[in-house]
Order: sequence, then C-alpha cells, then structure tokens
Amino acid sequence: MSQNKLFAIAGLVLIGLLILTGTLYTVDERERAVVVRFGQVIRYDDKPGLHWKYPFLDAVRFYSGQILTLDAEPQLFPTIEKKYVVVDSFVKWRISDVLKFHVAAGGNEAKVRELLSQVINSSLRGEFGKRTVKEVIAGDRRKIMELLSVNADKDASEYGIEVVDVRIQRVEFPTEVRDAVYRNMAAERARIAKELRAKGAEAAEKIRASAERQRDILLAEAYRDAERTRGEGDARATSITGKAFSVNPEFYSLYRSLNAYKESFKSKDDILVVDPSADFFKYFKNPRR
Repeated sequence: MSQNKLFAIAGLVLIGLLILTGTLYTVDERERAVVVRFGQVIRYDDKPGLHWKYPFLDAVRFYSGQILTLDAEPQLFPTIEKKYVVVDSFVKWRISDVLKFHVAAGGNEAKVRELLSQVINSSLRGEFGKRTVKEVIAGDRRKIMELLSVNADKDASEYGIEVVDVRIQRVEFPTEVRDAVYRNMAAERARIAKELRAKGAEAAEKIRASAERQRDILLAEAYRDAERTRGEGDARATSITGKAFSVNPEFYSLYRSLNAYKESFKSKDDILVVDPSADFFKYFKNPRR
C-alpha cells in the first residue's frame, strides 16, 4: 500500500472521528440540556445518557439541574417608617423549566441570575415596606422569609426558576445610623446614671438630715429628762434638808459646816486665811457641841 493511500485512510478516519465527536453528546444526571439549531430550540427534554445531534448544525447548551445559591450583596430597603435598614440575604434556587430558563437567559446564565436578584430585591422591598424597624429586626423573621419564598417563587416562575428558600442572614441599620444610635444610647445611659446618682445623693442627704434630727431630738429629750430628774433630786434633797433642820437645827448646822470645810479644802494647795474666832471654826473650838 502506497504512502498516499495511508495518508488518505488516516484523513478519512480523522474526519470520521470529528464527525462522530460532533454528533454525540452526553447529558449528566446533574445537568439539563437544550439543543439549538440556527437559534431555535429543537429539543430540551433529553434524559441522562448518550444522545446525538447533527454536526455543525446543532449546538447543545448545558445548565445545572442542582440546587444553586445566589448570595447577593447587602442592600438597603426602607421600612414603613421610611427608615432604611441593611439586609443581607441569600437564595436557594434551581431550574424548574429549562426551556423558559434558556429563553430568558439567551445563553447567558449570569443574565438570569441578575433577573432573579431583581425579583428577590423586589420581594424584600415589598415585605420590608409593610413593616416597622422593630418588626423586621426583632419580629418573626421566619414568617417574613416564608412570605419572601412564596412571593419570589411566584415571580421567578416566568423565567423557569423555582425558588426553594430565601434566607435573611442579617438585618441592621446602616453604619452612620448605627453609630448615631449607639451615641444616643450612650448619652441616654449617661443621663440615666447621672439622674440615679442625683436621686441617690438626695436620698442620702434626706437620711442624713433625718438621722441628725432624730439625734437632736434624742439629746434634747435626754437633757430634758436629766434636768427633770436633777430638779426632782434637788427638790427632794431640799425637802429632806428642811425636815432635818426642823428636827435638829444643831445637827443641820454641823452638816453645813462639814460641807463648807470639804469645799474649802478640796486641794492640797488651797490656802484659807480666816480669823480663828470666826464662826467657821466654831466646831473646832468646842467639838462636844
């Protein structure tokens, strides 16, 4: 066999392989395939396995049949009070109708993702616009997510998309609003602390004044009772002394002289210059009397 024939056979085999390769294609279980001829969809329901197409005429577009995730950038949405909050969410979705999806995508899956993102944002805007800040931040977030899933699935069905789940990861105020809220909270807490300290000081002053007033009352009552007791004692002493004088005047005179001696000579340094004939020494002169 000549060399030219060998080249010819090899060329034919190569051409046959190219034709065979361009004719056969495989659909995986995790994929959906759409066969397009001159821009028109001619088949979109191929089962998993090996399939054929016309070479050079048909083109196959493959799309994922699995559940996909769209993790969008956090967006600002207004509440019913016209206050904006930052919402961070993600969507679980899959292709439910590959023909609708292909027509909507036009061969560009990123385009459909953008459409789905618009649908989700529209649903978020609608749900948040009916609620207050307190409801969207501290309310029943599960109920909001269920409503979002239902509404988004309804709107996305026209693109051949099934929205499996919508999850809200985070809802918070924008940075500038959050900082202002924190500042207001700090100022409010400082005001409350100052007010409590003032009330505490006022209460302490009242307690102190009451204690001092009670002390003064107790001291006054004690002084009054002491003076009363002293007066009663003095009166009783005077009464006793008077009775003693009336019974024995001489003894009373002696008693008074002894008290006078006692008061005059309290200290060793006391010096008293008195005439010896004075009455002060009467009982020293004649002790028997």
